[in-house]
Amino acid sequence: MTYPSIDPVALSIGPLQMHWYGLMYVFAFLTGWLLGRFRASRSWSAWTAGMVDDFVTWAMLGVILGARLGYVLFYDLSAYLADPVEIFRVWNGGMSFHGGLVGVVTASWIWGRRHGMGLLDMLDFVAPLVPAGLFFGRIGNFINGELWGRETDSFLGMVFPGAGPVPRHPSQLYEAGLEGVLLFLILWIYSSKPRPSGAVAGLFGVLYAVFRMGVEFFRVPDAQLGYLFAGWVTMGQMLCLPLLAAGLWLLVRAYRGEGRA
Repeated sequence: MTYPSIDPVALSIGPLQMHWYGLMYVFAFLTGWLLGRFRASRSWSAWTAGMVDDFVTWAMLGVILGARLGYVLFYDLSAYLADPVEIFRVWNGGMSFHGGLVGVVTASWIWGRRHGMGLLDMLDFVAPLVPAGLFFGRIGNFINGELWGRETDSFLGMVFPGAGPVPRHPSQLYEAGLEGVLLFLILWIYSSKPRPSGAVAGLFGVLYAVFRMGVEFFRVPDAQLGYLFAGWVTMGQMLCLPLLAAGLWLLVRAYRGEGRA
């Protein structure tokens, strides 16, 4: 297959430009907000629509700041030190999921303290909303023609501009399908009724880590980092290990009776 070359600029009005990558973030937050309001309407939910409206601003700030700073620190610190202004050019890509996760957890903790809600209860509510953002984020990567996969002779192979004439795995779409669609369906169904405290967040951590670590075998690591060791371990896989451990701990804790039903 040939990569369907898409202009990264979705709309231009004079000197102003709207990039698809930024637009994907708009879609992500809008979808998460609407899903959150729906979850708040369920009879078992301690949330209200007004609470969701208030929290979404905190979540946006946490995700954007965390994702950008995470990428700067974990993936390409030297380049950003050489050109600090590049930190603000988010339309060029360069957002870290793990940094965004830390940002939204921090925002949840602060907001929860202000409203008398525990962190695990916050994360259990937020976790099923995250895959929608992951889906749109990976579609943004695909449109940008970045984060492509390894060379392949599979029928799924796609020729990406700037990646040579050899077909490669469209790893962005693999991640959109696994971390976006499949993870959303599993979490949405699982969280459709009350679960022990921390169980939903724990399941998210385990499944995301497994899906991401698996796709990393098909994805080319960031050029400035390459493989960290053994010729196959990537930064993405390393950053997933603490998330996997935390998710497993939360699930064990929840189903050993330590979580609140």
